[in-house]
Amino acid sequence: MAGCVFCGIVAGEVPAFRVIDEPDGVAFLDTRPVFKGHVLVVPRTHLVTLADLPPESLADYFGLVQRLAIAVEAGLGAGGTFVAMNNKVSQSVPHLHTHVVPRTKGDGLRGFFWPRTRYANDADATDYADRIRAALKAVV
Repeated sequence: MAGCVFCGIVAGEVPAFRVIDEPDGVAFLDTRPVFKGHVLVVPRTHLVTLADLPPESLADYFGLVQRLAIAVEAGLGAGGTFVAMNNKVSQSVPHLHTHVVPRTKGDGLRGFFWPRTRYANDADATDYADRIRAALKAVV
């Protein structure tokens, strides 16, 4: 969809630190991560909310989200992950997306207060994307 930044990323027209690009979706680092390694997973087609995702796509899309949750934890040595999705309210980009955020005990994340951080530079972001991508290879 014209003007949608996530559609631009899927099409390769907008730069992003991609973690994976496959038929079921594209995952890339959030540019304003809650914690470094925070990944956004989007379907390839422009859909606004979860209600718009066709039932026949649920298993494949959430299978990709599941694999990324496993890879974020393994690749970054996180204690777990926080997986979330906004529909309309607080949805900063009107394109369905799922947040996969690395968590560690005592990381300070409380409820829905999402502090944001930044990568030091492109090399720092690339390192996080590479680590998650490498861990994805081990996830079946």
